[in-house]
Amino acid sequence: MSPDRYNGFCAALPAATHVVQWGGADVWKVGGKVFAIGGWHDGEGPNGAKLFVTFKCSPMSFDLLKEVPGCRPAPYLASRGMSWIQRTGPEGLDDAALCDYIAESHRLVAAGLTRKVRREIGLPEPRKRQAARRESPGAPRKSRGTRRVLR
Repeated sequence: MSPDRYNGFCAALPAATHVVQWGGADVWKVGGKVFAIGGWHDGEGPNGAKLFVTFKCSPMSFDLLKEVPGCRPAPYLASRGMSWIQRTGPEGLDDAALCDYIAESHRLVAAGLTRKVRREIGLPEPRKRQAARRESPGAPRKSRGTRRVLR
């Protein structure tokens, strides 16, 4: 992935902001919280250097991706118990999949923001997951209230 494509993709995500920090890395944040880091291998610049992209993921994705060629647990972040992966090359994770993971990282970080911050930056409330019903669709619903016992 080229730096322009990386930065362009991240810039298109809702309420994303960009800073250059940590030795010239392109750091993308939502609500002041990091969701993606694009840095250069061996601290080199864009001229022939390889872009390493670091992103947050779910614990399940972390367990899968850490075994994929071209991916590894993110230095410093993963060693502190956080689920962050660093893509070091496209061997096992192509650019389209990387974009999907960056978008998911943005969603995970945004979902962890307070309601106040989400309102301030113009993000909608996260969708609530509905619990699956165990009974069949045609079965009568059970009462959820307390039972009264007549004596």
